[in-house]
Amino acid sequence: MRKTAAGLIRARAYLADHTQLTISLITRFEILRGLKARQATSQLAVFDSFCRNNEVLPITDSVIIRAADLYAELPLRGQLIPDADILIAATAIENGLVLATNNVGDFDRIQGIEIDNWLA
Repeated sequence: MRKTAAGLIRARAYLADHTQLTISLITRFEILRGLKARQATSQLAVFDSFCRNNEVLPITDSVIIRAADLYAELPLRGQLIPDADILIAATAIENGLVLATNNVGDFDRIQGIEIDNWLA
């Protein structure tokens, strides 16, 4: 089974138990910048609709504080990751959410986060 199909199956199973998907504002930014850079107009419209119909979590002060703590801890262990990933992880932790990601290599470095790879 292709990874994309596996991800869709997991998303549908999740939505059978929950009313919507939840993403971070940073995830929204990362997807938007990629679509805009490719001038993917139709995909932009689909993603905009997705964001309106699901939950996009804001960057709150508690997320920023958690992200700063994570940023300070990672170099001590020699495990730096991109700032955007730190903010996404902090958003998940502060909201008590499991992070669904295929980027296990970076997010495994974060203590206190639960990861679920929907493409594995």
